Amino acid sequence: MHRVVKLMIRKINWVIWLLLVILWNYGFPQASPFMDVIVAVFLSVFFIIIQLLLSRHLQKSSSRSKFKN
Repeated sequence: MHRVVKLMIRKINWVIWLLLVILWNYGFPQASPFMDVIVAVFLSVFFIIIQLLLSRHLQKSSSRSKFKN
């Protein structure tokens, strides 16, 4: 179950990243190709950080036991 959740989060993050890149390209058509690359890299790094934070959160929440006293 935990693996399925991670895979689903990864796919959702990728789709959101793709939509933001598309919005950037259509929202700022006058931007240079260099700016397009910079924005795509920035968004990639941002989503990698989000994925790491979510992964840590899932690990912490799954390691807790319901029956711990």
